[in-house]
Amino acid sequence: MLEASNNNELPTIPGKRYFTIGEVSELCGVKPHVLRYWEQEFTQLKPVKRRGNRRYYQRHDVVLIREIRGLLYEQGFTIGGARQRLEANAKPNVETTATDKKQLIQELLTELEDIRTLLV
Repeated sequence: MLEASNNNELPTIPGKRYFTIGEVSELCGVKPHVLRYWEQEFTQLKPVKRRGNRRYYQRHDVVLIREIRGLLYEQGFTIGGARQRLEANAKPNVETTATDKKQLIQELLTELEDIRTLLV
């Protein structure tokens, strides 16, 4: 998934299974009413609803909200444009071949090794 540049300034996502709408609001820098609105606009965003219609978001929901936030606030997409971008990213890329995947994995390994040497 895409990570907007501003998302680096947001707090890290704790290792919890479920988050309340207030927690997600703080983690993503978005007000709760905006999160409820985005649920209507983005079909991919479906928090679990329990007692009294309370919303409980999972980690993948928080990541998706951060991606939506980046598209709308940082990259200047409209709601419709962000929706199209998310749908396009969700579709598998048929053009990606096994060779491309191997090359990507090799590049990632090289980057990880570089990071490891910086940390040691």
